[in-house]
Formats: sequence, C-alpha cells, structure tokens
Amino acid sequence: MATSAIIIQPLAYKEKMKEISVLSLLCSCLYPEARKNLMGEFQGMEVKPINKRASGQAFEVILKPPSPMSDAAHCVTSPPKREVSLEDIQKKLEAAEDRRRSQEAQVLRALSEKREHERDVLLKAMEENSNFSKMAEEKLTMKMEQIKENRQAYLASIMERLQEKERHAQVVRRNKELREELTA
Repeated sequence: MATSAIIIQPLAYKEKMKEISVLSLLCSCLYPEARKNLMGEFQGMEVKPINKRASGQAFEVILKPPSPMSDAAHCVTSPPKREVSLEDIQKKLEAAEDRRRSQEAQVLRALSEKREHERDVLLKAMEENSNFSKMAEEKLTMKMEQIKENRQAYLASIMERLQEKERHAQVVRRNKELREELTA
C-alpha cells in the first residue's frame, strides 16, 4: 500500500476542508485511475501530484483564499423563532405539573410498597420468633417432665433396693437368732 503525504497551505484550511471530502482525496491516492480524473482544480483548491518520494506518493494541495461570496454561503442563520403564546406556556406548565405529580405519585407508591414489605418482613420475623419461643418452651417442658420421671423412677428403684436389703437383713437376723437359740 502506498503512503501519501499531503502538503496544505495553512491559509483558509478549515473552510476548504468542509468543501472537499477527505475520503475522495484518500481514494484518489489509492486508485491511480480515479486520481487522473481528480487531479486538477477543485472548487477553491488545486491538487498537484509530487513524485519526489520513493516510498509512496505525495500531493500538494493549494487552497485559494476564501471569497466574500463563500463566507455568505457558509453563514448559518438560526431558524426563525416561533411566537410563543400564553396558551402554549400554560400548556407546558400544566404538562410539567402533571409530570411532577406523576413522579411524586410514583415515589409515594414505591415508598408505600417498601413500607409494606418491611412490615411483612417484621410480622414474619415476629411470628417466627413466637413459634421458636413456643417450640423451645414445649421442648423445655418435655425435658423437665422426662427428668422428673427419670428421677422418680431412680428414687423408686433405690427405695426398692433399700427395702430388699432390709428384708434380706431381717432374714439374716432371724437366721442368726435361730442359730443362737439352737446353739444355746
């Protein structure tokens, strides 16, 4: 691909760049058959090829000074201002007020939905806490009853063993007394 250098006189550069398409200039660099047609004089511009470079092509672009007619053509006038009536202003103000009210209503809806959600979450948390408290209380009551039953069963078994030992001790005493009577 051939490189190209463009030498442009700085006078009136901005105005002339608006007039010529940079793309067409670059295309003329890349496609020599089209360049033959483009070389020469454009509106207010002259393009001359320079064959001094061995690495590619160079062009000299000579811009002509802007004419007073071209300045008038480039002057952009602002569009004429439209008459604004009191009705138009009132309609715009009413529309703005409606938009403000609508936005306010939307914000209030969002806030109420947020509060409702917070209330639902709080109620659910309180319900779960209450359920947890009831379950914990029932568990504790059942555990206490189980401990009480186990203690009563343990005491009953100890009393049974004591009574058993007492009976055995009476039997042993009786047997001892009988032996003493037989030996005496």
